[in-house]
Amino acid sequence: MRYLSQRFTAPNRMVAAVLNDVGTEELAHLEIVSTIVHQLTKDLSMEEIENSGLGPYYIDHTVGIWPQAAGGVPFNACEFQSKGDPITDLFEDLAAEQKARSTYDNILRVVKNIPEVADPIRFLRAREVVHFQRFGEALRSVQEQLDAKNFYAFNPSFDAPCKASCEE
Repeated sequence: MRYLSQRFTAPNRMVAAVLNDVGTEELAHLEIVSTIVHQLTKDLSMEEIENSGLGPYYIDHTVGIWPQAAGGVPFNACEFQSKGDPITDLFEDLAAEQKARSTYDNILRVVKNIPEVADPIRFLRAREVVHFQRFGEALRSVQEQLDAKNFYAFNPSFDAPCKASCEE
């Protein structure tokens, strides 16, 4: 949702296309992860639920899929982070992709002997690397359009051209 929200203030068609493409693909990632979680939890016994530490989750959600972090923090709209400044947003996006890659690395350390889980996680990890590269290309596109005298001094989508403060 972050990327799909940011595309509306993208400064050019290339950046908007990257945000749209990656945002759409990330929805598929959510489906893949949700499917893995569902397959791993759908047939758990009450004893397995209790012994695995899933008791509190089960009380609230049974074995329904409800997005939350590994630490139990529920997903919320604060994750979207759309500032309307393409430089700020793209740096945020680069960081988000690196954090996702790191999370997949951690998952792979835990499930390395479970190919049914590890294989799709490896695929998702590889896509995060590609997304990071695409966002880097988008950032370069934005930076190339900036006025060299005002590099990072203002929001190019909102303040440009900024002749009055640029000449000071």
